[in-house]
Amino acid sequence: MSAKGNSQWKLMDKNATRETKKLFKSLKKIQKRGTIFAHQHATEYGRGWMGDEDRSDVKSVVGTHPGMIGVDFSGFTGRNPEEYKSRLKKVVEDTYNRGGVITIAWHFYNPVGPGGFYWQDSISTPVVRRLIPNGDAHEQYKEILDGIAEWANSCRGKNGELVPMIFRPYHEFDGDWFWWGASHCTVDEFKTLWKFTASYLRDTKNVHNFIWAFSPDNKFNTQEEYLERYPGNEWVDMVGMDNYADMGRDRYDLDTAIKKLRIVSDYAKKNKKLAAFTETGLESIPNTTWWTESMLKVMKADGLRLSYVLVWRNDSRSKTHYYAPHPGHKSVPDFEKFFEDKFTWFEDDLAKKNIYKKRRAK
Repeated sequence: MSAKGNSQWKLMDKNATRETKKLFKSLKKIQKRGTIFAHQHATEYGRGWMGDEDRSDVKSVVGTHPGMIGVDFSGFTGRNPEEYKSRLKKVVEDTYNRGGVITIAWHFYNPVGPGGFYWQDSISTPVVRRLIPNGDAHEQYKEILDGIAEWANSCRGKNGELVPMIFRPYHEFDGDWFWWGASHCTVDEFKTLWKFTASYLRDTKNVHNFIWAFSPDNKFNTQEEYLERYPGNEWVDMVGMDNYADMGRDRYDLDTAIKKLRIVSDYAKKNKKLAAFTETGLESIPNTTWWTESMLKVMKADGLRLSYVLVWRNDSRSKTHYYAPHPGHKSVPDFEKFFEDKFTWFEDDLAKKNIYKKRRAK
C-alpha cells in the first residue's frame, strides 16, 4: 500500500507544528522535480548595501528572491544579542510570509573560552566535553539554548502560526576549523552534544518548528565515513553536505562532488530523510558559465534528489567575498539561464505552490 510508504516519512518531532509538517512534505515533493536555490544572508545585506527592505542581490538580478534564505545564530551570543534576535526575527517572518523557506546555520562563538567559532591552536581548548551533560559548562549551554528556544517560539506568521525552519547546527564537523570539529571532540562527545541539543529544545523547551539537518563537509568517500558522527535516524530529518573544494575553489571535480552527493541522497531515500547540498559556491564567480556548466549539472545528475542547494553570502564591504551575482556581474547572463531552467526553484515558484498550505486571504 502506498500509504504505508508515505507514513514512514516522518519528522523526528512527533509534535511538529502543522506548517512544519507541510514544509517537510513539500520539500520531499520538490526534490523529485527540481531543487530550491538558496543564498546565505540574501535579504540582510549584499554587495554595497545592508538592511534595505525587501532587497536581495538575487532579486535585483532576476526579479525574485532565492527560494530559501540562509540565516545564522552567530549573533545570539554576540555583543548585542537582543538587537540581533529582533532583526533576525523580522527576516525570518518576512521570508515565511512571502512564501519562502528559512535555513539556519550556527557559527557558535566559543561560550567558555577564546577563539570565536574557529579553533585556534595557540589558544583553543576542547569545549564539547564541557557543554554536554556532566560538563562544567552544561548549565551555561542550557541557558544559551533557552535563548534559542524563546526566539524560535516567537517567530510567527501573519496568522499567528509558528514559522518552520531548517536548523543545521554544528556543520562541517568533520573538519578541524571549528571548535566542534573532529579533532577536538570524540565521536561519542559529538553525538551526545547533538542528541542533547535536539532533545532539550524539542522536549524540554517545546520547540516544534525545526527540521533538523546534519551536514559534514566533503571529507568522506563512503557511506560508512559519512555516518561516523551521525547521531541516528531518530535525531535527524535532513542529511546534507558542504562542498566548495570540488566546485571550483580548489579544483573542478564535478564527478567527485556528484559521487559524494549521491552517497547523501541514496542514504536519504533509503531512510526516508530529505537531502540537500547544504553549502557550496565559487567566491567572486570568475567562471562566467559556472551556474549552468557546474552548479546545474551537479544538481541534475542522475539519481540525485536534493531539496535545496545553498551558496554562501555576498559580503557588503569586501570586493571579492560574494557567491551570488549582483547587477552588472559578468555571470548574470548565465545566472539568468539558471533561473529560467524549470529545475531551479526560487521564491516566486514556492509562493505559487503555497508550500505551507497556508490559508489564503479572502
